[in-house]
Amino acid sequence: MAIVKPFKGLRPKSENALSVTCPPYDVLNTEEARQLAKDNPLSLLHVTKPEIDLDPEINQYDEKVYAKAKDTMEQFEKDGILVQDEKPIFYLYKQIMPIGDKLHAQTGLVACASVDEYEKNIIKKHELTRKDKEDDRTRHIYATMANTGPVFLVYKDREELKKIFDKIESRKSEYDFTAKDGIRHILWLINDPKEIEIIQNEFKAIDVMYVADGHHRSASAMRVRNKMREANPNHTGDEEYNFFLAVIFPASEMNIMGYNRVVKNLHGHTKEEFFKAVEEKFDIKECSDEVPMPEKKHDFGMYIDKKGYIITAKAGTYDEKDPVESLDASILQNNLLDPILGIKKPREDKNIDFVGGIRGNGELKKLTDSGKFVVAFALYPTSIEDLIDVADAGKIMPPKSTWFEPKLRDGMAIHTVK
Repeated sequence: MAIVKPFKGLRPKSENALSVTCPPYDVLNTEEARQLAKDNPLSLLHVTKPEIDLDPEINQYDEKVYAKAKDTMEQFEKDGILVQDEKPIFYLYKQIMPIGDKLHAQTGLVACASVDEYEKNIIKKHELTRKDKEDDRTRHIYATMANTGPVFLVYKDREELKKIFDKIESRKSEYDFTAKDGIRHILWLINDPKEIEIIQNEFKAIDVMYVADGHHRSASAMRVRNKMREANPNHTGDEEYNFFLAVIFPASEMNIMGYNRVVKNLHGHTKEEFFKAVEEKFDIKECSDEVPMPEKKHDFGMYIDKKGYIITAKAGTYDEKDPVESLDASILQNNLLDPILGIKKPREDKNIDFVGGIRGNGELKKLTDSGKFVVAFALYPTSIEDLIDVADAGKIMPPKSTWFEPKLRDGMAIHTVK
């Protein structure tokens, strides 16, 4: 049973929605956030990336950073930049993104999900988390007493929910704006008690939900719950800290791009030695002077020395029945990056970097042609079915397996845990 809970959203007035809302805290580095927010005092980046308003010499995990987040959050509320809804409601959030000559649309319910269900694996995960990142978000939630950014959850499609959401979309929206990146964001308020109850009942018929993106946010929410529960002798389980902010989408509407790799050196191999080693596990086909885009699973685009190749994993070099070992990220790691290029821990190895699919294959060519990297790999996108299979099997995907687009904008509605 999937529990979804309405909440009193803390959010911008409609005329300020574009100025206040911002990209997720973890897709921008500090300098990118500083540039994006420097001429916009209303940007929520001043809360989610508070180091941008402090001396650049201060460590981003310094206590002063979290104190600044707290102060700015309180000031935004005092100044009316963020205003809290009077009663708990749901919100419907639609994103429309141009991809080539087409438009991709996805519509999700903005609601609170249950920490208990996350802990019991009714909300399933597919990634490991890093303690330093968990620590950061835990401290940020404590400082602001809020989930400022949502966890991206997915459920297997349910036709009745689609009918309800289609009906809501026919009404007047609260927000409707297009950000600088061309992505349109629309928000509707769902404040009819009967409609809220119907939606909750429909979700109760859903067995499980899946974390698509936001593993550190959800893990941090559980840590906050645990600590606040311990400090509350009158804990009931209904307190706001028992829930975390989420946007929940049907699986069929997901758009996943490839998560690509660039490598700085060939681990002591000559180019000829490298190709000979690759040929043991992959068929190699030269195709262009560009970085080729793989067109099917188990094909990889490879770019080296200003030449593009499609390399295809040979049968028998991976376990087709294993939901993790058959992922392209695993195949590339196990058959090439580790044994040939010596990259055993891709999260930590300085010889490799990762490039989100939204940046395009042109970025791989640019990075490689610059001489900063010697070889690039373009991966075919992991499917949402692959993600669900891994989560259902209780397994973990390799690092950097999925790149979801569009990203959820922070600040559409904030959940306070006071």
